[in-house]
Amino acid sequence: MKKADKFSRRRFLQASGAVLAGNAMGATSAAAAAIEPKDTETQTAPALQKLLRKAAVPLAKGARVVVVGGGWSGLTMAKNLRRFNPAFDVILLDQQSAFVSFPVSNAWLADQVSLDFLSHSFFDAANNNDYHFMQATVLGFDRNSRQVYTDRGYVDYDYLVLAPGIEYDYSRIGVEDAEAQTRLFHRYPGGFVTSSELLTIKNKIHQFTGGTFLLNVPDGDYRCTAAPYERACMIAAVFKRRRVRAKILLLDMNSEIKIKKTGFTRAFEQLYGDYIEYLPSSLISNVDIDGHRVETEFDEYSFDDAIIYPPVRASRLIEEAGIADEYSPQKAANTDPFRYHLIGDERIYVTGDSRSQPFSKGGHTAHSEAQYVAEVIAAHALDRDVHWRSPQTMCFSAVDIEPLRAMSIITYYKFDQRTELFAFDRTHLIEEWDTQGGQASLAWAEGMYRDMFYL
Repeated sequence: MKKADKFSRRRFLQASGAVLAGNAMGATSAAAAAIEPKDTETQTAPALQKLLRKAAVPLAKGARVVVVGGGWSGLTMAKNLRRFNPAFDVILLDQQSAFVSFPVSNAWLADQVSLDFLSHSFFDAANNNDYHFMQATVLGFDRNSRQVYTDRGYVDYDYLVLAPGIEYDYSRIGVEDAEAQTRLFHRYPGGFVTSSELLTIKNKIHQFTGGTFLLNVPDGDYRCTAAPYERACMIAAVFKRRRVRAKILLLDMNSEIKIKKTGFTRAFEQLYGDYIEYLPSSLISNVDIDGHRVETEFDEYSFDDAIIYPPVRASRLIEEAGIADEYSPQKAANTDPFRYHLIGDERIYVTGDSRSQPFSKGGHTAHSEAQYVAEVIAAHALDRDVHWRSPQTMCFSAVDIEPLRAMSIITYYKFDQRTELFAFDRTHLIEEWDTQGGQASLAWAEGMYRDMFYL
C-alpha cells in the first residue's frame, strides 16, 4: 500500500466516526470490522479504495447540497432546494432503490389501496425536479473536508442535509442482546422503518387463523402518533371481515391514547368491542420471542402472533458522528430549534425524525418543515435571512373499511418564551370518522406523492 493510501484511510477512520445502519437493525459492528486496521492490510485495501475514491456523480455546476435520506423530508428538501435556489446542485442519497410510503400503509394492510399507490421511483422524483439521485449507503462524513462517505465512494458537499430517519431501540423494552434484537425485528417487525416489514405484517394479518394478536404503542416520540391505534382498527376490520375468531391485545406504553382519544375510544368500543382489548400504562419490560410472551411491569401476556413497535431513536449516524444532543433520550441531533442547523456549523442541517424539535414524526410534518429548511439553506447561501415559521401537521386516521372511514387533525406549533418549549397552536381536530374523511385521506396522499415525485 502506498503512503498516500495509508494516510487517506487513517483520515477516513478518524474523521467519519459514523456508520449508518443498512436498515433498522444496522450492522454497525460488521461495518466497523470491515474497516478496522488489521495485519492483513492487502486483504482490506480493495474495499477501502472503493470507499475512498470519488463517487461517480456529475460534476457540480453550483454549490452542492447533499441530502441524506429519501423519505418525506429528504424528497421534499431536494425538490425545494432547487426551487428556492436554482443555482444549487443537489444530490439525494438513499440506500433503497424505490420509495414505499408509510403514511397510508395501514389502509394498504386492509386492502383499501394497492401497493402501486404507495410505491414511487426516486428516478422520477429526481428527473422531474431537476436534481440527482444516487442509491448508496452513507457510512459517515468529514466536516473538515466536507465529504460524505458512502459504499460507492465519497461525495463533496457545500451544504449537508441529514434526514436519515429513525431506528428501533429494542433495549428500551428489555431486549439487549444484538442477536435477539435481530430475531425480534425479523419475527415481529414494528412496521415503521423498512418496506419489508410492511410486507411481512400484511402476510401476518391475512394468514392469521385465530387467537391473540398482540400490538403495542411505544412511549416517547415515535413515528406518527396515531398510527398504532389506527393499525389496531385496520387489523380488527380485516379480522371482522374474514370472521376470524381473534382478540387484538393493544398494549399502550402510555397512560392513555395520545391523540384523537375520543374518536379511537369510540371505534374500539362501537366497532371492535369483540376484538380490541386496550390496556394503557403497559410498559413492556421484556419479550420472550420463542415463548410468545411479553412482560410488563406487573403482568405477562401470551400471544399467537404480534407486531412489536419498540420505542425509537434517531439514526445512529447522528450519534456516531458526535452531533447528538447529550441530553436527548432519543439521541436527537444537537441543532438550532429554529434554523435546524447543527450548533456551531451552518453547513449541516438535520430534518425529519432525527431532528431535535418535538414536532410530530408524521409525513406531512416532515414535508412541511423541509420546505421551510430548504428556504433557510437557500437564504444562507445568498447571505439572507428567513423568518421562522411553524411546520404544519396534517394527519388522517382510518378506523373502518368498506367503506373507508377516517378522522383527522391539522395543527401548527408555537414556542412558549416562558417555558422555552413548543406547544400545539391553531389545532383543528375532527374526531367524527366518516367516508368523507376516508376519501380525503386518499386525496391528501395522492397530492403529497404528486408534489414529491411528479410536479
